[in-house]
This record gives sequence, structure tokens and C-alpha cells, in this order.
Amino acid sequence: MGLRIVDRLDGDLPEQLHLLYRGEWWTNRRELDGVRRMLEGSDVVIGLVDEDTGVLAGFARVITDFVYKALVLDVIVDERHRGTGLGARLMDEVVEHPRLRDVAHFELYCRPELVAFYERWGFTNELGVIQFFRRGRSATPPASGDDS
Repeated sequence: MGLRIVDRLDGDLPEQLHLLYRGEWWTNRRELDGVRRMLEGSDVVIGLVDEDTGVLAGFARVITDFVYKALVLDVIVDERHRGTGLGARLMDEVVEHPRLRDVAHFELYCRPELVAFYERWGFTNELGVIQFFRRGRSATPPASGDDS
């Protein structure tokens, strides 16, 4: 399968991304309008599109100041393409992206079972006394670590 890398999701790719999100516990409540707005507000977008079918096979995005911090978000691979190395290809594209070359710190958050995957790119959860905080719309914590 040949894949092309896109840095913008246009045509029906936002709808395809929305369908990918609908299939995951951590993004299944996202609405299409919100996905479109999120794409517009993301600094770096990386999509992997099947050259033959035009189907979005994988996606990642980054929010950054291009100097000090880059937050990697929404690394997702279509269920039909999991186990083929596309997640690793997405992460390679993120950490080697020319616009992110000068960023001092890449950050992300993930479930415990994915720690070993992200450690391959030098990510660590050993941050000393630093704690992660969240403020959301709801006063009660989301179920199952939901981050929608």
C-alpha cells in the first residue's frame, strides 16, 4: 500500500478523520464541526492517505510555539492498518518535521500501555515533581480517561 503524507486535511478527509474519532473511546464524542475547527487551529497536521483509495489511514497533530514546546495530540491509525507500523511512521513524521526542528521539548500524554511505544522517540514519564493538570467543562472527571 502506497501512502502519501498530507499536511492539510481537505476534501472529505475531515469527515474521514471524524469517522476514525467516532471509533475510539477517547474521541467518540467529537462532532464534525469541532473536528473542522480543531484542524484549523492546529499548527502542524500530518495525515497518511492511501494513494489508491484516498482513505485516511493515520493522523497526528501538533500544537506548538515552534521554539520551546510542542504538544503531540491525536495520534490515530485506522483499525484496518494497525500493526503495520503506521503509528511509528506518524511519530517519525512528527519528530522529524522541518517546522518542528528547533522545538526544545515535545510533550504528549498517553495510556500506560502505550508508554513503551513512545519511549522509542525519547519520551519519558519521569518528570520529577511536575504534575499534569486539567481544567474542563465538567466538574466531574471524565469516564475512562476521556479527552474529547
